[in-house]
Amino acid sequence: MTAPQRVGVLGGGRMGAGIAHAFLLAGSRVHVVERDATAMDAASARIRAGLRHSIERGTTSVAEFDLLEALSLGTEIAAFADADLVIEAVPEDRALKTEALTRAEAVMAAASILASNTSSISIDDLAIGLRRPERFIGMHFFNPVPASSLVEIVVGTATHGPVVECVEDWVASLGKSPTTVRDSPGFASSRLGVALGLEAIRMLDEGVASAEDIDAAMVLGYRHPVGPLRTTDIVGLDVRLGIAEELHDRLGPRFEPPALLRRMVAEGRLGRKSGRGFYEWENDS
Repeated sequence: MTAPQRVGVLGGGRMGAGIAHAFLLAGSRVHVVERDATAMDAASARIRAGLRHSIERGTTSVAEFDLLEALSLGTEIAAFADADLVIEAVPEDRALKTEALTRAEAVMAAASILASNTSSISIDDLAIGLRRPERFIGMHFFNPVPASSLVEIVVGTATHGPVVECVEDWVASLGKSPTTVRDSPGFASSRLGVALGLEAIRMLDEGVASAEDIDAAMVLGYRHPVGPLRTTDIVGLDVRLGIAEELHDRLGPRFEPPALLRRMVAEGRLGRKSGRGFYEWENDS
């Protein structure tokens, strides 16, 4: 199993930086495109910090200089012209993703593969405006990408079988395990994860138990590595709200976002990235 030689990542936020990190460690050359110079510099800092952390932990034996030699960043999407794989990693907004994917596909070679890192939006819906939907697929990475062992591969109605097989091999080359699912609301991971997280939020709002005790019940009783409320903090309450709204639209009232979740997002309590959610994260944000 060999990683793709040239990978493009559209969006250098937390997820995009993590995806770039994973492919760099696997030996790919990675080019990250951001919307402007300020965002590009921030993406560069994220990726560099992540790579240094991997080196310090002994996760890779490759020298920092060599890893950075394989990394480039810019603001021009035309740089994806020679990429074997381009992964869209912009925020979880249907219109934003559709526009980003259309722009990326317009400059890509016909034989390359285009993927979305969406966690809940239908791959078939995102493929509607594409010229080559047969070479489009979902690659749902998990946060934090370097530490996560799973990538959920989402197969659209038009996605060709050889594309699926190729992407499965590429995921394995990252040292991660692929799970392959057909396009459906929330796929497998988001649908189950959000269902558990929303119920935990309702329980907290009803005063059933504290956040710590709700999480402990799942960690100690069901051997989950992290409880649903702490997971929501790590994912981001705004991200989880967006996924819940998407699932509510597609699957009905069982995914209605709790009022507490909406209120916390409105107050800017987004979890780890804002320093406060269901837990305090001053030392982890």
